Amino acid sequence: MKKRVLGFWEIWNMSFGFLGIQFGFALQGGFMSRIFQTLGAEKDAIPLLWIAAPLTGLLVQPIIGYMSDRTWHSKLGRRRPYFLIGAILSSLALFFVPYSPALWIAAGFLWVLDASINVSMEPFRALVADKLTESQRTYGFVVQTLIIGIGTWVASNLPWMVSQFGVSDSADSGVITDSVKIAFAIGAFVFLLSILYTIFTTSEYPPEDMEEFEREKARKNQFIPDILNNIGNMPLTMKKLGVIQFFSWFAFFTMWSLANPALTEHVFNTPAPVQSAYDMTIPAQAEAFNLVNTAFQKSSNLVGSAMGIYGLSSMAFALLLVLYTSKKNINRKYVHMFSLILGGLGFILMYYTSPEHLKWCFVLIGISWGSILSMPYAMLSSSVDPNKMGMFMGVFNMFIVIPQIIAALGGINFVSGLLGEEAINAMTVAGISLIVAGLCNLLITNKQAISYQPELTQTND
Repeated sequence: MKKRVLGFWEIWNMSFGFLGIQFGFALQGGFMSRIFQTLGAEKDAIPLLWIAAPLTGLLVQPIIGYMSDRTWHSKLGRRRPYFLIGAILSSLALFFVPYSPALWIAAGFLWVLDASINVSMEPFRALVADKLTESQRTYGFVVQTLIIGIGTWVASNLPWMVSQFGVSDSADSGVITDSVKIAFAIGAFVFLLSILYTIFTTSEYPPEDMEEFEREKARKNQFIPDILNNIGNMPLTMKKLGVIQFFSWFAFFTMWSLANPALTEHVFNTPAPVQSAYDMTIPAQAEAFNLVNTAFQKSSNLVGSAMGIYGLSSMAFALLLVLYTSKKNINRKYVHMFSLILGGLGFILMYYTSPEHLKWCFVLIGISWGSILSMPYAMLSSSVDPNKMGMFMGVFNMFIVIPQIIAALGGINFVSGLLGEEAINAMTVAGISLIVAGLCNLLITNKQAISYQPELTQTND
């Protein structure tokens, strides 16, 4: 089937649902650690509480990728049924998570939230490859990154924005502030609305051979063998990209799980108070706790806003790439390499920065984030069988979640502990990891993956 070249707004519409997905991820990434700390979690325990996120991705994305490859609905098509199911579940989880009365309930909500987001997210990656010609795929993934950047910036600033309208940043011990509750409710609404927009404005190509498609779908008990077979036979370029992804996502998981304790403690000098250190039955001590806790909550808002800068920066970076890739090809390998190195420097500079200059660290990190969300997928889509795009996109997710699982199970605490006990050392580790990821781009040699060239045929290199 010959695919037609799509215009900017058609690509925008098919990717718009990622605005909601990123609202979910940004609220989760920016504020779950804050929720955990508010409910009494020690900072060393936070990465383990986060293990729900990568574990659900490891399980959900290959399954959803496999299922969406074998789905065709007369009205919703192949990928859109999963957008809708994931959006409904994610919106419900987003709304209720800040009302968690206990730490274990918040951790459970994170499982539900991340699983639901993954149900929607994986088919969006495959949809770009489904709908766009080979020559437009870099452009398509970059437009997707532009929308993700907008979502990251707005969602990361939501608690701060809400507090500017007079909503309180104060709360009793163990209670999530109203500013966070309202921000998550807004995120739930945006998530569902943006997914519905894509569903109603985007069509999908049916399978080229419907009879063969139905025969393939009718095969029984092939899920595990098919996944294992595709893992065993993945192209060499995909394996090399996996090494890059490993170090990239180790770095970003470190940021999501530990940026709030690291930066509130080291940059803002307002660490989370330990309630057991105060006798809450004594009014003076209860008041002292509330003052320290309010300072922590306010600085957490500022950390969230600063983290939003990386979404704004990735948006600006993606916009430049959109303008360029709409007319010309780029060298994906070197763009990704230098972007990751810049992000690594941003993490390392956090050790030396002040509250006023923290935003510049996140500007550098945003450049790497914009590249992470586009370049690996563009290179991958040029290296795999298009009939198994959903499956390979799901399998590729292993290289995202395995480093996060390793980090959550003690990898962050062990490596950062080699540098000292301060939480800020975790950000230094993230920086080193991202620089290593950048240098690993030198492993990529497949010319078709590096830059689309019509005269080349696909290889397994």
